[in-house]
Amino acid sequence: MQGGQSVGERSVSHGGAGLAEACDWLTARTAAAPGSIAVAIEVPHGPVVEALLERGFQVYAINPKQLDRFRDRFSVAGAKDDRRDAHVLAERLKLVKRQVKSAHRHLETLCDRLAAEESEPGQGAGQRDVTILRSMPGTGRIVIATLLAEAWQPLCRRDYHALRTLAGVAPVTLRSGKRCLVARRYACNRRLANALYHWARVASQRDVVSRRRYGELRRRGHSHGRALRTIGDRLLAVACTLLQRRTRFDPDYAAMSAAAA
Repeated sequence: MQGGQSVGERSVSHGGAGLAEACDWLTARTAAAPGSIAVAIEVPHGPVVEALLERGFQVYAINPKQLDRFRDRFSVAGAKDDRRDAHVLAERLKLVKRQVKSAHRHLETLCDRLAAEESEPGQGAGQRDVTILRSMPGTGRIVIATLLAEAWQPLCRRDYHALRTLAGVAPVTLRSGKRCLVARRYACNRRLANALYHWARVASQRDVVSRRRYGELRRRGHSHGRALRTIGDRLLAVACTLLQRRTRFDPDYAAMSAAAA
């Protein structure tokens, strides 16, 4: 929908080819970049969500129970079909986007206030935590707010190992005799893990080093989620190093280091 009006309908087959076709059709039909296209869906994970996120679309997961109640505004009889649900999802998405914009304004104000409060007299050019985190690729209002709310103590200690464990990117090693298995860590702070996931996702689109590393991992056969966890792990290590050195992120640092070597 554009401007509250439907601009087209399309059915695609289930599978990788169908998902690619749907993504191509969305960009062609709207003549817009994927980053400016919002997609509403009833599930927060799965191959459809991963395919959309990998292409750069804005994905909003709408709770099915909320959608069911919202549907009553359009049909008191409780009628349900795919075409009607698509319209209901679009209307719900418009409301969610307004709420998200309002929340983003509040978060931006809070981050600005924190950055201003951290600038102490006589500190010179030393950069404070919020300013440093803001300089990193992929961070935004929600990521910074989540880091400050869910991992403030490890951030203050610059404790990289605690951060990666809390965020779920530190693997779990299962060892018994000659058997050794390295598995994903599921016992973690889910809010922090989600924030790091999206931090890594945006960084892999905007940061040259992260994008190159993501491509290497995918070529080695790693899944989208596995590659992003590796990117997120690196970002946490870089963030802790920058916080220890009291300096902002420099996107040209890797190139200058390679040239100096």
